[in-house]
Amino acid sequence: MKLLEDIWKNRVSYLFLVPKLTFFTLFVVIPVVWAFFIAFQKYGIFGSEWVGLENFEKVLKSEAFYIAMGNTFKYTIITVPGSVIIALVLASLIHPLGKLGQSFYRSAFYLPTVTSMVIIAMVWRWIYNYRYGLFNYILSWFGIAPIDWLGQSSSALWAIIIMTLLIPPGVGIILYLAAMNNISESLYEAAKIDGAGPFQRWLFITLPMLKPTTLYLVMLSTIGSFQVFTQIILMTKGGPGHATETLVHIIYKTAFRDFEFGVAAAQSIFLFIIILIFSIIQYRVLKTDD
Repeated sequence: MKLLEDIWKNRVSYLFLVPKLTFFTLFVVIPVVWAFFIAFQKYGIFGSEWVGLENFEKVLKSEAFYIAMGNTFKYTIITVPGSVIIALVLASLIHPLGKLGQSFYRSAFYLPTVTSMVIIAMVWRWIYNYRYGLFNYILSWFGIAPIDWLGQSSSALWAIIIMTLLIPPGVGIILYLAAMNNISESLYEAAKIDGAGPFQRWLFITLPMLKPTTLYLVMLSTIGSFQVFTQIILMTKGGPGHATETLVHIIYKTAFRDFEFGVAAAQSIFLFIIILIFSIIQYRVLKTDD
């Protein structure tokens, strides 16, 4: 009863939420629920047939799915810690600057994040070009033969990983700087009186106080890395062979190339479970005690 009274009391505020909630329901909630039902069907354009767990069995027996899972794990394990550490180091270097300096570097590092990944992938595809790419041009200065970065299985995934690590982590830098600016100066002053140097203050005061921010960034980055897709489809299309095949890309191919929507839905459920397990582990490891 009290809930209904609160809703009626704030009815005008809730009205402003209706358009967003409507779009969220139509384009997120309903498709997710429907995908769960499709996973148990042999779903086609002209009809469907209930097949139980058959689609899940196909996924578990698919070698390509395990290869995609391995590539996604490798990409995640390298890029997530790398991006978070880079953001932490850069934010730590920017933090001692004044407000003007912090504002300048915040803008400089955040600006690339508003650029479409499509544009970034196209630029990096040129950088990796075998004949006239920037990387091979630099290698030629040292007499090193050009490398087919995206055309050979030994380097294609690493090329995607390097590209990801070299994209400025603007969101991480901004969040870390905001958290650092909220740390009480009295903690640093007390540590300085006790004889702690700059690195010790950073290690024993700054890092522990940034734990909630680190947890948020790690979980956010992990979810994003497991859903890596745009750079894959634009730069390698999962090749050569299955060298850069990832989970989301194989779900896309299964659904929109092979038209096996039920199998693709089952694959997406496995992806959800994997992300959920990783998120729970990260939360338990990085959560604060308070």
